[in-house]
Amino acid sequence: MSQVLVIIFLALYVYTILSSIAVILLENRNPVKSLSWILVLILLPGLGLILYIAIGQNFRKKKFVDKTTIQHLTDRPVASFDIGKLDTSYMDNNQLNLINMLYHNSGAVGYAFNKIDILSEGVATFDAFFDAIEQAQDHIHIEFFIFADDEISNRMRELLIRKAKEGVRVRMIYDYWGSFRLSISARYIRSLKEAGVYVHPFLPLRFRLGRSKINYRNHRKIVLVDGKVGFTGGLNVADRYFKGNHLGIWRDTVVRIEGAAVHGLQMQFLLDWHFVERKLITAEKYFPEPEKFASNLIQIVSSGPDTDWEAIMQGIAAAIMSATKYVYIHTPYFIPNELILGVVQMAALSGVDVRLMIPSRSDSRFTDASTSSYMGQVLESGAKVLRYSGGFLHSKAIVIDDFISIIGSCNMDERSFSQNFEVNAFIYEKATAGRLRDLFLRDMEKCEELTLDVWLNRKRKDKLKESVARLFSPLQ
Repeated sequence: MSQVLVIIFLALYVYTILSSIAVILLENRNPVKSLSWILVLILLPGLGLILYIAIGQNFRKKKFVDKTTIQHLTDRPVASFDIGKLDTSYMDNNQLNLINMLYHNSGAVGYAFNKIDILSEGVATFDAFFDAIEQAQDHIHIEFFIFADDEISNRMRELLIRKAKEGVRVRMIYDYWGSFRLSISARYIRSLKEAGVYVHPFLPLRFRLGRSKINYRNHRKIVLVDGKVGFTGGLNVADRYFKGNHLGIWRDTVVRIEGAAVHGLQMQFLLDWHFVERKLITAEKYFPEPEKFASNLIQIVSSGPDTDWEAIMQGIAAAIMSATKYVYIHTPYFIPNELILGVVQMAALSGVDVRLMIPSRSDSRFTDASTSSYMGQVLESGAKVLRYSGGFLHSKAIVIDDFISIIGSCNMDERSFSQNFEVNAFIYEKATAGRLRDLFLRDMEKCEELTLDVWLNRKRKDKLKESVARLFSPLQ
């Protein structure tokens, strides 16, 4: 009898494995990612199946927010542009093509006449957050991947509680896994709710066999005050940005916006709020008539596992390909897909000054190994690789040709491109690009340049470790 049960179990297991492989093949994903998952299923019996059910399924075609909801909100902002009436006198055809592509692949309308400030120091960034929140009269919307439940996070909590008690409507979204300490801390969340703050986690843990979304996280960082002031970038709410940790002070970049582009951030937050609360908010007060500032244009571009296109990744690729003089890239992780690696190489091979700045050590040894495995291909194309040692470089910022600036939450890796919910600001303005360029050049003073000779002569054990990490990087 026991042998019969063993045979039945094995037959069911083999059937499940083959069915999972069939599903992977029918999804028509990137062949590298499909083959990686098939290898995991075959080489890791039992564990491979659990991993696939938990983090391997593709939800890109299953919409988290329906198109009708998006239409209700996209009809609301009063400051969006008519792409046919855009003043194009200060843009070249490549830049116009980028704007058009982002408009069509993600609905990212353009917003003109904004006031833009770049924040690169942790203390100054949190001071700007708190100053804006202090001025709130009607509402505060705040969304982060990580609230760390530490000193700065509790200062934020106390301020939000006080503003809620003053009658300001406060809405807060935190990622369930990114802010896991909050997810298990009844004190933190309870104190906010008791004060009248509306708080929701994004994709909390649900034990649903075959329907796990644990691998899809909300990586966006947004602060909005009264629909007039907005922030986005790579920084989370944690002490590491001004106190540091074992990696040193975390260096990040955030953009502060006043003017029409705040409507784009507001729309994204309200879409996320609809997802976590199932309540659609479209009141006109959330989209007040904006002031007009400098001559510039901003597109707020979002992407996630439920969007039709990997919009931010496509935008980054197109922006790099538009370059004629230089491309300066900040990223904590560089695990590119073939498209991003290809455009970086082609830009460098065409004579564009391509500089890639990465941390000398990140918060993940596995990611460091994966990143290192790509350095040879980057260096061989003529691009420069700079390893930042002034702390942990967590900034996600790109500046191109003194005109295009890209700042947001999206890393240069497959997780950010296809699995996380991300938001980036694409900014078209000389002044902002100049500030971002100068920050990059200042950061270079804390960098060591990686040469091709040094990379080729690294230890054999490091080469093997990097190759293994790269093999499994599509599964991250």
